[in-house]
Amino acid sequence: MTRTIAALILPFLLLISGISPAFSADAPQPATEEQARMESMKEFIQTNPDCKEFTDQCSICTLADGKAECSTPQIACVKQAYQCTAPAKK
Repeated sequence: MTRTIAALILPFLLLISGISPAFSADAPQPATEEQARMESMKEFIQTNPDCKEFTDQCSICTLADGKAECSTPQIACVKQAYQCTAPAKK
């Protein structure tokens, strides 16, 4: 009796495990949060060329050689829109 149940369950388990990866591999992958953050930061830098330091309330970023260098995000932060904290001196 136990052998009969095992003979029925094993093919079923193999069938299920063989189908699942095919569906997950074919699904389109959403953009990661890091990619979205970088796009948002890039847009902010382009629209605010006179800003030398900015924040999203999680980390502070400065521009050096046209690239943003940011601090490590705080542990418990709620990301907000970027705000300029130090405009370039004219």
